[in-house]
Formats: sequence, C-alpha cells, structure tokens
Amino acid sequence: MVTAKNQIVTLFKATSTEELPPNFQSKFHTHIYCERGSVQFNFNNGSWQGKTDEFIFWLAGSEVSDVSFSPNFRGTVLLVEKSFLTDNVPSVNRSIDALLYSMENPVLHPGKQDKKKIFSNFQLLYDRSQETDHRFYEEALKLQMQLFLLEMWHIFAEEHERRKRSLQSGTLYERFVQLVQQHCMIEREVKFYADRLHITPKYLNQVCKANTSIPASQWIQRYTKERIILLLQNKNLSIAEIADKMNFSSYSFFTRYVKKVLGMSPRAYRKRI
Repeated sequence: MVTAKNQIVTLFKATSTEELPPNFQSKFHTHIYCERGSVQFNFNNGSWQGKTDEFIFWLAGSEVSDVSFSPNFRGTVLLVEKSFLTDNVPSVNRSIDALLYSMENPVLHPGKQDKKKIFSNFQLLYDRSQETDHRFYEEALKLQMQLFLLEMWHIFAEEHERRKRSLQSGTLYERFVQLVQQHCMIEREVKFYADRLHITPKYLNQVCKANTSIPASQWIQRYTKERIILLLQNKNLSIAEIADKMNFSSYSFFTRYVKKVLGMSPRAYRKRI
C-alpha cells in the first residue's frame, strides 16, 4: 500500500504489514480495526495484542515497534496525516481523561454499536477528504476531523469508565493509578493518595516499586506532566488560567513546576509548539 504524496486521509483493507506505507508510525496517526486474526506489537516498552473485533490506535511518533499481523489477519486501516489531525484537535478540557486513556491503552474493545460507529467514522472522514471540489473543502474537512475525534474520544471515555468500575475492587497499585488519573489535576502529594487508600505514603511507595520499580511520586508527576502538556497546547487558555485550573498556589509556583517536569517555562513551551 503506497499513499499519494499529499494524501491527508487514507482508508484501505489490509492483510499484511507490507501494505502499510514506509515509516507510517512517524508520518500518520494510525487506526486499525481488526476484523479477523490478530495484531502483535510493542508499545511503550510493553507487549500488546489486538484481536478480532478490537480497535487499535497509535498516535504518530508513539513508541511502536515489531508490528506483525497473524497469517489470517484482515482489517480496515485508517491513516490520518500527522499535522492535519494535531492542528484540528477540539478543546480537550472535557476530554482530557479520554485522550490520555487512548494514549496509554492502544487497544479498544468496542461493543456492537461502537463497532458500527467506528466504521462509520472511518468512512465519513475518508469520503469528506475526497470531496476536493467542495466549495468549502478545507473548512468542511476540518470540521469532519473534529467530529471524528469527538466520536472516538466518546468511545474511549466509555471504556475508561467501564475499566474504572472494574478496578474498584482491584489491587492497591491499580486503585492508586485510578486515583492519580482522577485527581492529579489538583492533587500532587503522595500523602493524599495514601490517605485515600488508607495506607502510609511509605507503604504506597513500596507497592508502586514492587509493581513497576517506579515510586508513587514519579507516577503522579508523569500523569500531571501529560495534563500540563495537553492544557498548554490549548491556546484558548492563558497560562494563569491553567495554573488556577490545576490548583497551583501562584503563577510563579506553576512556572517552577513546569520547568521541573518539561525542562522549560510554560511560555517557552508554547513558543516551541
């Protein structure tokens, strides 16, 4: 499979990885619906598998490697050019958890209705990209891209909620991660999470290290960093508004924290993007 030089959206059936364009991981945001067989791949230093009736999503530039399709694989692949998707992301204020969930969990397990929505979303976006004679082609395609993302985020959010409910009786570590995802916008102290789990901060660190070799404070910082990046990318929010939204006591304290986790000030990060 070779995409046209300026193709923004590509939709095709695939049975082999040879049908994927060269360097697709860096050039495109990849969406695969596995209709038959399975997909094996490494993602963020972990091994993953997408099976029949499951959906796989990789952002361009994700740490994806060793992609292989089973001999009986058949699937629908949607590729969206990197900058086109990124430049048309809707406001993430209400969807930040769904977006982060999709970045950390690349395999989605949709139900029958969501499966229909995914196929429909694939086709609508592709069809709109082909209507180059439309008087308002660019505006219509951008709106279709935003609708596509909102629909997909909705499906990811639904799965995220189901997973949260299933984890309520899970291990201490799983419950800790769930709490961090829920509260790290405003709570960044290990003691807050230890108190919620009715254990000491020292024991919480031991639990995290036993499961991942990473202490609780670093997990909190990681999830906080991801939210800061997403909020800074939304230029409709001022830096002061972001600091207030994340419950920092002052603008200067927020700036110092961002320098610690991003290596530069919030203003410098915005200039870079």
